Amino acid sequence: MVCCVILEIPSLALLDFYSAPEYIKNMSRFSPLNWPVVRQIRGRDPFGRDVNTQSQKSKDKRGRIEEADRVVQSVCPYCAVGCSQRIYVKDDRVIQVEGDPDSPISRGRLCPKGSASEQLINSASRLTTIKYRAPYSTEWQELDEDTAMDMIADRYLEARRNGWQDTDDEGRRLNRTMGVAGLGGATLDNEENYLIKKLFTATGAIQVENQARI
Repeated sequence: MVCCVILEIPSLALLDFYSAPEYIKNMSRFSPLNWPVVRQIRGRDPFGRDVNTQSQKSKDKRGRIEEADRVVQSVCPYCAVGCSQRIYVKDDRVIQVEGDPDSPISRGRLCPKGSASEQLINSASRLTTIKYRAPYSTEWQELDEDTAMDMIADRYLEARRNGWQDTDDEGRRLNRTMGVAGLGGATLDNEENYLIKKLFTATGAIQVENQARI
């Protein structure tokens, strides 16, 4: 059984409103004639693939990247896959992170964690300064970059010196240190890994590894 309902509007029937476009245009958005299905019929769009099914709220929406000043290419900071990202910046602040379709690795795709990178960058709890806690201390103190780098260099050289081995028990030349080891992270690119390996090898360290190595 098929039921056909005709909605009457002062001298205007539903099946006749093609002849009154201005009347329909000026109707309240709460009018039954402004329902998506009615707009669909009015626009002769039986499959709902046209703009007739869109609301004004949907039409007013704009993409988050429209107002970006520039786009910076980067790598996802999480796992070892190395998916490429496009970082959209406005007024020196990251406003959106999306996958880079030019990447041969991820081809524009990001997992849920990678897609949420913007929340990591702009998190209110993210640390943006260098923190240092001295041995046996219960308080953290902030350090400037130069001081922190000098402290790291001093400790590296001291550990290298204390663990240095010229020869083994049989007198064979070693020229190595056992006091330093390196463990790389998943987001280090080829250039960074090259420099790290070159530094550790030049200083005699032999224990160099990366958690992303297959």
